[in-house]
Amino acid sequence: MFRVGLTGGIGSGKSAAAELLRAHGADLVDADAIAHTLTAPAGAAIGPIRARFGNEVVDASGALDRARMRALAFGDDGVRHDLEAILHPLIRAQAQRQVEASTAPYVVLAIPLLVESGNWSERVDRVLVVDVPEDVQVARVTRTRGLTEHEVRAIVARQASRAARLAAADDVLCNDGTPAELASRVARLHASYAATARARVIIDC
Repeated sequence: MFRVGLTGGIGSGKSAAAELLRAHGADLVDADAIAHTLTAPAGAAIGPIRARFGNEVVDASGALDRARMRALAFGDDGVRHDLEAILHPLIRAQAQRQVEASTAPYVVLAIPLLVESGNWSERVDRVLVVDVPEDVQVARVTRTRGLTEHEVRAIVARQASRAARLAAADDVLCNDGTPAELASRVARLHASYAATARARVIIDC
């Protein structure tokens, strides 16, 4: 199975790019969606999270209290590391199950922390980075999520740098234009990925 790892900074438009690739026929494995399932009530991560961080990070429904967990992790690398040590192996295992179940021409693994989390790049055949300048990220996120510029720049500073993402990329999808321009660029990428996936098929009669 041909696997494309898709990533990008906050506000880059990686979700839009992923959905466009899915519309062309790729299967989408979304690490964020998996994480939400794992941290929902009775999710597989809730027990280990409760054991490590206490009941205060679990809300009344039994789900992860994301605001509380974010506040704890934002200024404490140790807390963030411990949370990732719980979540990342579970996310990888579920993602692998979804990849193995796919019958699509190729699979897109949408992984926001692909660069930050170390060995994700070893699990994909191509790394696709959705790229925009930082000022565009800030403008988009302040407009769509109601955060201040200071808050957005703080989030950007906690993520891998633009230079680090570009250094890890096999392919770069520029998304500083219109939705129509993004759709056109994604269509060209899809054609390339589909052709590569077909070329990897070996028929042994």
